[in-house]
Amino acid sequence: MLKIYQLQNGGLKGAVIAEGDTIPAASLWLDLFNPTLEERRAVDRLMEMELPTRADMEEIEISSRLYQEDGGTFMTALIMSNSDSDNPTMDVVTFVLARERLITIRYIDPQPFQTYAARCERTTVPVTKAESILMGLLDVIIDRMADVLERTGAEVESTSQEIFAPEAERPTGARDFQAILRRLGRKHGITSKMRESLLSIGRVLTFMTQATEGKAAKDVRTHLKTLSRDVQSLQDHSSFIASKLAYLQDGTLGLINNEQNNIIKIMSVAAMVFLPPTLFASIWGMNFTFMPELHWHIGYPIAFVVMVVSGVVPYFWFKRRGWL
Repeated sequence: MLKIYQLQNGGLKGAVIAEGDTIPAASLWLDLFNPTLEERRAVDRLMEMELPTRADMEEIEISSRLYQEDGGTFMTALIMSNSDSDNPTMDVVTFVLARERLITIRYIDPQPFQTYAARCERTTVPVTKAESILMGLLDVIIDRMADVLERTGAEVESTSQEIFAPEAERPTGARDFQAILRRLGRKHGITSKMRESLLSIGRVLTFMTQATEGKAAKDVRTHLKTLSRDVQSLQDHSSFIASKLAYLQDGTLGLINNEQNNIIKIMSVAAMVFLPPTLFASIWGMNFTFMPELHWHIGYPIAFVVMVVSGVVPYFWFKRRGWL
């Protein structure tokens, strides 16, 4: 799909261009979402340059993601989508500044693109040039990531309280460590994707700052500095959440080991408690012909008392040592 945006009443007016239709020359923002070959060729003809293919966008080298060519600035970043779910997706999005236009090439539909386009069409965001659109779009993307990090941090804090809640304040069976580990794993995955996305966006901002040095207006340079500081602060916060998640995972595994050790300890103590009675029962349960105890009239109660005492004494001894 190819959607173009033109200036209208201080904002942007969007329109979908069907295959074969002419792209208006006054288009300020061309948004290519899952573009067909014909749509890509139409934009190539308008811009008089070749846009990167999906294979080009997925190259991991910095030189393949951030470069200037044919009078255009090409920047590719990793952007998250479906960030409200526990399984967000992440894909590359390419931003191209050339011929006083912004071209975006994407194969996912992140919420910030929809949000920013709606704001522009409501004329709540003043735009006059392609750089302003790109700055505003990156601003919405970063704000969205900040919201996701804030929500993730709150959920991690809630999980931390659940893990380390005192025994008196925790209902019976409140801690399902397997479920907790799965939740921590999902949050760790979200945080890892967030850090990778923030890293790529930070590189885009640094490259754009260098590419527009001495060319961009003062407000663009100021906006770039603000966005760079925001990205750096989010990177620091995501690193803090990642370290806390690692601590919680280690703590959860430690508690699981403690519970397993307690179970093994109880089983070991139980074996030691029943070992002496079993020994006496084995001795007096033998069927040799010459056994003096076989003729005792009070042999059975004596054997019963001895077995009980031999089991109770180790139990209280373990109890006194604090092993139970």
